[in-house]
Amino acid sequence: MSNKPKGSTQTLTPVEPSVPHRKPSAKELAWEKNTLQPSLEKSPERDYDFTTTSGHPIRRLYSEADLAGWDPERDLGLPGGPPYTRGIHPTMYRTRLWTMRQFAGFGAAEDTNARFRYLLSQGQTGLSTAFDLPTLMGYDADHPLSEGEVGKCGVAISSLADMEVLFDKIPLSNVTTSMTINSPAAVIWAMYLAVAEKQGADWKKISGTLQNDILKEYIAQKEYIYPPGPSMRLVIDTFEFGVKNTPKFNPISISGYHIREAGSTAIQELAFTLRDGLEYVEWGMRRGLEVDEFVPQLSFFFNAHNDFFEEIAKYRAARRIWHKAMVERYKSKNPRSWALRFHTQTAGCSLTAQQPYNNVVRTAIQALAAVMGGTQSLHTNSLDEAWALPTEFAATIALRTQQIIAHETGVTNMVDPLGGSYFVETLTNEVEHGAWDYIEKIDAMGGMVAAIERGYPQREIAEASYRYQVAVDKKEKIIVGVNDFVSEEKPLEILQIDETVAHRQAERLRKLRADRSQAEVDRRLSALRHAAKGTENLMPFIFDAVKSYATLGEICDAMRDVFGTYEEVAIT
Repeated sequence: MSNKPKGSTQTLTPVEPSVPHRKPSAKELAWEKNTLQPSLEKSPERDYDFTTTSGHPIRRLYSEADLAGWDPERDLGLPGGPPYTRGIHPTMYRTRLWTMRQFAGFGAAEDTNARFRYLLSQGQTGLSTAFDLPTLMGYDADHPLSEGEVGKCGVAISSLADMEVLFDKIPLSNVTTSMTINSPAAVIWAMYLAVAEKQGADWKKISGTLQNDILKEYIAQKEYIYPPGPSMRLVIDTFEFGVKNTPKFNPISISGYHIREAGSTAIQELAFTLRDGLEYVEWGMRRGLEVDEFVPQLSFFFNAHNDFFEEIAKYRAARRIWHKAMVERYKSKNPRSWALRFHTQTAGCSLTAQQPYNNVVRTAIQALAAVMGGTQSLHTNSLDEAWALPTEFAATIALRTQQIIAHETGVTNMVDPLGGSYFVETLTNEVEHGAWDYIEKIDAMGGMVAAIERGYPQREIAEASYRYQVAVDKKEKIIVGVNDFVSEEKPLEILQIDETVAHRQAERLRKLRADRSQAEVDRRLSALRHAAKGTENLMPFIFDAVKSYATLGEICDAMRDVFGTYEEVAIT
């Protein structure tokens, strides 16, 4: 916004966003008159759009006037206790650092196994698995629709045999593993559990996270197979199975990351993610699960974008909203249900192909915001990811970024270092209020599934994405190296995945099918189809099929035969 109207040479004080009921103190009014106005007359503020990355207006000064009615005991609390604004652990990183969980996966299983083992040797403290597009869509590597995509955006996993190679020489009883898989999540999880069983690991003790968030697929990422009803059934099947068999494993990571990557604002990311979480809670309760029985195993996954303070406020507001919903809506009595736990990944959509080394700086700032906001787990993107999957060199820099934040910056020495800041507390309040507005609108529509079927969150995200791009095109938002400060660049060495991966995978599948008992596979797939027509929990049937070396595609097809596939509603 310009400080001067057209045709005028008069210097004006930039218009500040009006705030209802904000009453500046006499001291602040005197400062505006005696200090601010003379300064502006001498040196006007920049002709700049003073808003967050999401377009949220930011005033030049925040004071106690912005926190009228704010109650530190009610709204801030103390670390490790309600409302969890300051974090879910009393000591946070003084006791234990966040899990450094670099996202990795490319090529065939043995390629990713080598990268896993390298990252663990460099100080990574948890595994995070990226799967290729055919795996994400429930197709085997030799399916016609898989052509050109095998191993390209993650590791190719078509059967238990591939999963055994993926975790070869990695004891699953000693490492936590996150798996970014959604529509075929139950199948991939069954493969993981089968590997753990073969290693002799106790299911009661293994830990990790299955992404398994199908609602955000309909909203943002679009990697779905089945319609919402059957898909939600599969998700709740994993909840029920997890409560009984894997109490330390999170059967879902409710993901705002992809919602933000699709172009949402921070408030939309927060609102749609938490409303997705409430939807899963309600479907679990309908199944007959007790809130305090399964909710402690639910986890979340957020984006860390460029606006440092907006992101910190988002994480703090998330914990407060979740606590309020668990206690007031669902009458939870268990503090483990109240405490929102989350993983963070730095913003892939902020990475630029231009001047890629700038991405190291962006990632460091985003990662610092995640830590200052109290994340439990963190992935830092690599500088070359706007071009390709990360090289070992780039992935190592990304990991070192986390380690430098942890051990050299001093930000882990205290809990919630920004707690009590006028600006941060005000922004936390504003983000929370904006999120609740969205949540209440979705409630009025009948819940998130109903809202998705109407195209509501999809439309909101599309409009937000458009507004942001217009701001970039007009240079109201500057992206260094893209729409300003442009320079000549040297070519970047990137990781290349060629078609030999697809050929290797196809040969493995041919041998697998020749060596296994086809009669046993057919029997177990038939049992799965029959169960899918009823109401039984499908996890045991999927696990049996996996152990017979039925492939991912065969198992997903068995359920496609019963459930059908989903076609997205057009957004108008």
